[in-house]
Amino acid sequence: MSSAREVQGSKRLPVKKLHTALIYLLLIIGVGIMLFPFLWMVATSFKIPQDVYNLSLIPETITFDNYATIFKKAPFGDWIKNTLIISLIGTATVVIFDTAAGYVLAKFSFIGKQVIFLIIISTIMVPTEMLIIPWYLIANEFGWSDTNWGVLFPSIITAFGIFLMRQFMDSIPSELLDAARIDGLNEWRILLNIAIPLVKPAIVTLIILTFIGNWNQFIWPLIVLQTEEKFTLPVGIVYFSSELKDTSNWILIMAGTTISIAPLILLFLIFQKQIIRGIALSGMK
Repeated sequence: MSSAREVQGSKRLPVKKLHTALIYLLLIIGVGIMLFPFLWMVATSFKIPQDVYNLSLIPETITFDNYATIFKKAPFGDWIKNTLIISLIGTATVVIFDTAAGYVLAKFSFIGKQVIFLIIISTIMVPTEMLIIPWYLIANEFGWSDTNWGVLFPSIITAFGIFLMRQFMDSIPSELLDAARIDGLNEWRILLNIAIPLVKPAIVTLIILTFIGNWNQFIWPLIVLQTEEKFTLPVGIVYFSSELKDTSNWILIMAGTTISIAPLILLFLIFQKQIIRGIALSGMK
């Protein structure tokens, strides 16, 4: 009996290894398909115009002139500065307001708390396209059109951030906060010294996702901004591409897009552990 089981086990082992090898092969193929357009974009940004339609990932002639040219033909420096300001300020306001709102909704008891929370969550289901008209009317009424604040004001606080922080804050033991109140700490000190350190993974997740969202937002900045020097990078690249008539200038578009996504790649490389951990924890919550 034991020898028969050993024979069966030995037969299953190659089958298991083959199954694992096939899974890894499919994953490698999938990764290659997903990465190829990105790698081709980066490679094309270093090519000369004659090689624009060459699918090779290694340029035959490497040139850095494309990056110098886009800064000459368009105010790329202003676009980078505008995008960075909007992303940093927008991320800071979201973290501050969403964390405070999540703490209140999780750890305070007052009439209508659940109704308020449901109303906030229900706004997630409203498409952005439906909000653009009221945003535009507000921006025009207060003179915020064609300004960084005009881009910022719809996203200084987010329903997703409130939901995320509320869920994490709810996991903090109330007894711990009550003990701090007995020791004489006010609510701001409790929030800053006790609650926030316990929900750092959620805060890191909120910072990263908000920064990426602000950096990549396109529809609303496209509508509210009119002056070329005030464009953000996504809007500027679209405007830049529409101004180019020669097909060889696709290389310049590739260079501009590479510049646009480089900070996001750097952000992921630096905080990849926190990103994965934060998303996993938010999924569990």
